[in-house]
Order: sequence, then C-alpha cells, then structure tokens
Amino acid sequence: METVTIVGSLAAIASVSSFAPQAWRIIRTRSTEGLSGGMYALTVAAFALWLTFGILKTEWAIILPNALCLMLSACILSMIVMPQAKTVAVAEVLDPEG
Repeated sequence: METVTIVGSLAAIASVSSFAPQAWRIIRTRSTEGLSGGMYALTVAAFALWLTFGILKTEWAIILPNALCLMLSACILSMIVMPQAKTVAVAEVLDPEG
C-alpha cells in the first residue's frame, strides 16, 4: 500500500472518529450544554465544502470521510439548536435506555 493511501486512510479514520464520541455523549446525556453552535455551524460548512470539492474532483478518499463527518457534525449541530425537550425526545428514540 502506498504511503499516501495510508496517510489518507488514517486521516479519514481520525476525522470520523473525532465526532462519533461527541454525538454519542449528546445522545447518552441528553445535553448539548457547553457546545458551541457557531463552531459546529462552521464545521458543517467546512465538511460540506470538502465534500463538494471531493465530488467535483471525483476523489472517493475525500468524499466518503467528509460525507460521514458532515452527517455527524450536522447531527450534533441540529441537537444544539433544537429546544432541549426536542433534543431529549430525539435522544430517547436513538437510545431508549439512556
């Protein structure tokens, strides 16, 4: 395997893995307290742009991880901007025993 492929794969794994624990924490605790909506809005915009870039270049190594990160960060952002009762309701559906 080429070095560039290994580095790209590790970067993709690290990027996707960095958002999964935060999303799960929100679901588990039913709280977005302390999270910055502005930071997540910017993050969602950045992943949308990277995804668009990957699509325009037809680069699957850019498309797949950025699509996954976009979904996770958009989920987190939506939980931040929702009223608390709605955040709890969504979390209940995703993790009824939380």
